[in-house]
Amino acid sequence: MKRPILTIAIVATTFFSQAQKKTIDQRVDSVLKLMTLEEKAGQMNQYNGPWAATGPLTNDDKLIDQIKEGKVGSMLNATGAVRTRDLQQLALQSRLKIPLLFGQDVVHGYRTIFPIPLAEAASWNLEAMERSARIAAIEASAAGVHWTFAPMVDISRDPRWGRVMEGAGEDPFLGSLIAKARVKGFQGKGFGNTDAVMACAKHFAAYGAAIGGRDYNSVDMSLRQLWETYLPPFKAAAEAGAATFMNSFNDLNGIPATGNGYLQREILKGKWNFKGFVVSDWGSVGEMINHGFVKDNKEAAMSAANAGSDMDMESRAYIQNLPQLVKEGKVKLTVVDDAVRRILKKKFEMGLFDDPFKYSSEEREKQQWNNADHLKAERDMAKKSIVLLKNDRQTLPISKQTKTIALIGPFIKAKSDNLGFWSYDWPDDSARIVSVWDGVKSKVGTDTKMLYAKGCNINDTSTAGFAEAIEMAKQADVIVMNVGEARDMSGEAKSKSSIRLPGVQEDLIKAMQATGKPVVVMINAGRPLIFNWVADNVPAILYTWWLGTEAGNAIADVLFGDYNPSAKLPMTFPLTEGQIPIYYNYYNTGRPATSDSDRFYRSAYIDLSLYPKYAFGHGLSYTSFSYSDITLSNSTIKSTEKLIAKMTLTNAGNFDGEETVQLYIRDLFGSVVRPVKELKGFQKVFLKKGESKEVMFTLTVDDLRFYNDKLQYIYEPGDFKLFIGGSSDKTKEAGFKLVK
Repeated sequence: MKRPILTIAIVATTFFSQAQKKTIDQRVDSVLKLMTLEEKAGQMNQYNGPWAATGPLTNDDKLIDQIKEGKVGSMLNATGAVRTRDLQQLALQSRLKIPLLFGQDVVHGYRTIFPIPLAEAASWNLEAMERSARIAAIEASAAGVHWTFAPMVDISRDPRWGRVMEGAGEDPFLGSLIAKARVKGFQGKGFGNTDAVMACAKHFAAYGAAIGGRDYNSVDMSLRQLWETYLPPFKAAAEAGAATFMNSFNDLNGIPATGNGYLQREILKGKWNFKGFVVSDWGSVGEMINHGFVKDNKEAAMSAANAGSDMDMESRAYIQNLPQLVKEGKVKLTVVDDAVRRILKKKFEMGLFDDPFKYSSEEREKQQWNNADHLKAERDMAKKSIVLLKNDRQTLPISKQTKTIALIGPFIKAKSDNLGFWSYDWPDDSARIVSVWDGVKSKVGTDTKMLYAKGCNINDTSTAGFAEAIEMAKQADVIVMNVGEARDMSGEAKSKSSIRLPGVQEDLIKAMQATGKPVVVMINAGRPLIFNWVADNVPAILYTWWLGTEAGNAIADVLFGDYNPSAKLPMTFPLTEGQIPIYYNYYNTGRPATSDSDRFYRSAYIDLSLYPKYAFGHGLSYTSFSYSDITLSNSTIKSTEKLIAKMTLTNAGNFDGEETVQLYIRDLFGSVVRPVKELKGFQKVFLKKGESKEVMFTLTVDDLRFYNDKLQYIYEPGDFKLFIGGSSDKTKEAGFKLVK
């Protein structure tokens, strides 16, 4: 008797799930049929609110009336259960009572601020990054937010570009995995769950390749470069189910991304079959006028809509012009209907038509306001993001029994600067954010004396504070310094021609080093900086990025050895600005330079080293790891076979620790030139001191594919090299051949 009942239950469940999907589509169509052309344009219109947030503010004295008239489909920078409920009530006064979508830049946390995305990428820990995004979604959704404008998945090879802090660095393989993890974290178990927010993959596309690293600048590249390097993280985000995409500000080969049909119609909605909707970036529809691509807002609306941009963020181009453009036959009604259908479908999937206020719960917002588990997870993410760049003479970790520690620098007692760009300021931040001073104080006993001197301000030209800092340093057994960028020195519109330590901070470090005491330098920043004197002379350097709410505790965990750093750089650190753009996976030339002594009549500068200061994938540990030679399962494989690469990793030092073992390949000869190395895999391996473990990677022909000159994603038989190591520049290698 049980089997028939079970069978009926399964059939009923299957039927119900299919009916549920049809029901959403049917409900979308039923609403669409009732809408006027003006109401459809309203759904494609997104306005900002006049409230403090992460970006610009807009005051529109007609905002309330437009919401009531159904002329606004989405709001950004409207958060809080009370405020979103009030705005939603206004939307329900419209003729069709279509609810609003509330979007927000929840880039690396909402109430609990996590490390900036580039810092998280340094962890190479996909699970931790997914958890970071999951917590951000839980907190933001509790405040009435439906939609985050993240993750940013732009590949960037130029640290002068301020927005490198918002992405995952220079590598498309690592960037693709991180894109998937963050989309999964934001969207949780699926739309309609009250702790899920819609993700938005941005900026589509190639924004990170802005010429000269100048934000909003043009991008000019081959289509093969676009497909091979810049599109993979977007494709990964789409495959992970990202609800939305956002256009980029740049033009790509002369066509602004917002009006680029090749990107939006042919690739995203065509080849990739993307079912979500596309939103413009702030004002990018109207900014096509400045590009010289269209003459006015009406032409801008026509271009963007026809190209596949479904929602206009803050240009007012759609709401003012789309109805007339349809009547004139310049934009087909089917184009508008497709865009509106995509938007409405997300509102239905989020459950907003059934309960417009389901995310506006003051009780849930209060529960998530100071979640101790979230702070614990933030501290864990932060310490996983700290990169140990140098540790001569085992300067680190510091003993907790050290008698006197001098803490010097403009960030030692800093609070909000630990949050970095794209973060929220809350009224209780001064009590909630953990400074380095507070973190160190929590670690040492009463027998340890802590001395403090600021030394200088972040961007100071004055050395007046040096004398006090030197006096404190002379009394100490060890000097711990915290220098770097203020939180508004990297981020959107924060491109810089010089990426050195600001002000006189490097001079302060020199003064501390001159005391003869052991010096530890920690660098807070949102991008790779240049600090050659420090790198060459100071014994210990930690790259501490902007680590968020628990920054001080996480830093103290690392300083005193309660956590052994394991992070690896997701971007190459240049020796000087003259090397930029610089990245590990470059193409060789017909005259490649093989060393700094082999630079003449070679592809190199005659007055500058070939090598970066720190390579992609670099990051040390308090212990040391040794790599055995690589063993391959075969020296020759067919396209239907797998190649297994093995090596033994040994913890040869005195601390337990974790190593990120990296696998690279090189296609030696092909129909198009291939990079000198390409990341194709990595594993995080924890070993107790003295322990060894065999590490195994499996490669298939899919790992050897590339885009040829016809943009076909193919593999070719031939010779390959395989590299395994702890960074892109320190690897063991082996060779193999792929045959038909």
